[in-house]
Amino acid sequence: MISKLRQVKDKAIARILTRHPGLFRAWEKKSRGPVFDDSPWNPLNKPIKDCNVSLITTGGVHLRTQKAFNMDEPNGDHTYREIAADTDVSRLKITHNYYEHKDADEDINVVFPIEPLRNLAGSGEIGAVNKRHFSFMGHLQNSEIDKLLQKSAPEVAAMLKEDRVDAVVLSPA
Repeated sequence: MISKLRQVKDKAIARILTRHPGLFRAWEKKSRGPVFDDSPWNPLNKPIKDCNVSLITTGGVHLRTQKAFNMDEPNGDHTYREIAADTDVSRLKITHNYYEHKDADEDINVVFPIEPLRNLAGSGEIGAVNKRHFSFMGHLQNSEIDKLLQKSAPEVAAMLKEDRVDAVVLSPA
């Protein structure tokens, strides 16, 4: 029962913040995440038409058969879900209370643009769609940020490197 009440409260707050940008900006000032002195930016060193591309979303997308993101943890959930490139979009869902995802529930491509990416590969605009993609929950605070930076992000980076991914489309929620 507590979890259901929390979910309703979280979704109501997300709706209010989405519809009132001034309130969102005030909340954002209090909720700043980590600041880094460096950037992992790497320029693309070959034509995009030759690149292996992967998706990463912070929209809380996962397979219906995968464990949902933990919405009971107030600091968020640092874990990730791996999604195979050939997954039918009807098998995907969103577990994330901290943004309004009504439109994405109707078309998952709004936050996880796998079908447009496939179309780009099919038309030769990109070289290939990587065999796997990754989803995170974008609302993280305190210890969950540390766990993301120390565990989850390096694991995903290692898999992308192993897959020889040239470019990543980051789709924030």
